[in-house]
Amino acid sequence: MSGLEGVEDLARQAAALGVETSLPYIAASADISSPKPMLGVDGRPLAESLFRWIDPELQYWRDSGFALRAPFVFATRFTAEPFYYQDGQLATWREATWTRTLGAIDQADSFGVGAAIIAPAYLPRGVIGAVVWATPDAALDVRSIFQARASDFHALALKLTGAYQDLDLKSASEQARLTRREIQCLKWAAAGKTDGEIGSIVQIATPTVRFHMVNAAAKLGVAGRSQAVHRAATLGYIGAVPH
Repeated sequence: MSGLEGVEDLARQAAALGVETSLPYIAASADISSPKPMLGVDGRPLAESLFRWIDPELQYWRDSGFALRAPFVFATRFTAEPFYYQDGQLATWREATWTRTLGAIDQADSFGVGAAIIAPAYLPRGVIGAVVWATPDAALDVRSIFQARASDFHALALKLTGAYQDLDLKSASEQARLTRREIQCLKWAAAGKTDGEIGSIVQIATPTVRFHMVNAAAKLGVAGRSQAVHRAATLGYIGAVPH
C-alpha cells in the first residue's frame, strides 16, 4: 500500500469511528500552522472526498485563517491530550488549568458544533496536527463517549496525521544525528550564551565551540546559529533551556 493509499485507509477508519460514535463530521489537519489541506490519492482534499462538515458551505481547508479563529484548533496548542466539547465548555479526563483559562466558547464561534471530541497530534519537527470529530447535536452525551473511547480517537489521529507527515520527510537534515558535544553547544546557545561563555562552561576552546556549531548547522541543513538552535529544538535535541 502506497503512502497516500495508507493515509486514505486511515481516513476511512476515522470516518467509520465518527459514524460509530455519532460524531460523523470530521475536520483534520496534519499541520495546524499550514493552510495546505490533507490530500488523497486523487489529489483532492480529504475534506472534499472522504470527510464532511456540518455546514457544507464552510470550506475550512480553503481558509488560511481558520486555525486561528476556531476555538477547538486553538486549544490544541495547550495540550497534547484529547479533549471534548459539550455545553459550551472544553473538558478532558482531569481538571486542567488550560480549560479554565480558555473558559466558555461563544456559540457564534462553534461553527455549528453541538458536541465534539478533539484529538491533538504532536508530531516530530515541532508540528501539531489535529482531528475533530463533531455533531450538531448538543444533547449527545459526548462525555461518556470520551471516557470510553478517548484513546481510540487519539491513536487514530496520531496515525492519520503522522502517516501524512511522513510523506514530507525527504530531506536528510530531518534525520540528522548530532553528537553530544554539538547538542551541549546548541543548548547553551539557546540559553543566550556566547561562544566564549559556552567554551568556559563545557571546558573547550572557543574555536572548538564554533567548529561544533558549524558542524551542527550543516547536519541540520540550515545556515547560522539561530536557525541551528531552532531546528535542533524542533527535532527534540534541545529540551528545557538551562538557566
